[in-house]
Amino acid sequence: MKTQLFKDEESWLEARRGKITGTRLGNLLSKRDKKPLLAYYELLAERIALPPTNEMAMDRGKRLEDEAVERFAKETGKKVKNDLVLWYRDDNENIAVSPDATIGKTEAVEVKCLSSALHIKAWITKEIPDDYEYQVLQYFIVNDKLKKLYFVFYDPRMPKDIFWLEVKRRDVQEKISEY
Repeated sequence: MKTQLFKDEESWLEARRGKITGTRLGNLLSKRDKKPLLAYYELLAERIALPPTNEMAMDRGKRLEDEAVERFAKETGKKVKNDLVLWYRDDNENIAVSPDATIGKTEAVEVKCLSSALHIKAWITKEIPDDYEYQVLQYFIVNDKLKKLYFVFYDPRMPKDIFWLEVKRRDVQEKISEY
C-alpha cells in the first residue's frame, strides 16, 4: 500500500478523480443484475473527459446546440436546416414539437449535450436515455411524414465528442400508435 499526503483539500479531491474509493465502490454496479450504474460512467468520464465547468447544464446545451448541428451536417453530408421552428399536428395544434434541426419533412435532428458520464453511457449502450423517450415519440406523433430522427450526442470535452443514434418510425410505431 502507498500513502500520499496532501496539503489542501483541492489537491486531495483532484487525486481522487477517476479512482474507485470506498464511497464509490457500492455505487458502480447494480446489486440485482450487476449492470453498470451512473457512478460507473462518472468514473470513466473522470478518467477520459475534460473536467466540467460550473456552467448550468441547460445553458451549456443551448450554447453548444448550433455547433453540434453543424458538425452533424458536416459529418453526414446532409442538408440540415436549424431554423427556430415549431411543428404542430395538422389535426390538433396543441400537439407540437420543436426540432433542433430538420432535413426536409421526413428527417429531424434532436441534440443533447449531456454530462460526460451520460454521453459515455449512451455511447457504450447505444441507447437513448429513458428521460427522452417521450420527446423522441413526440417527433413522430406530431409529424406523420417523419421517417427518421437523428438523436445527436455532443460533448466537446470527450475524445469521441459527437455521435448519433437513429430512431426509425417503424421501430417505435407501436408506441406512437399508443400515444
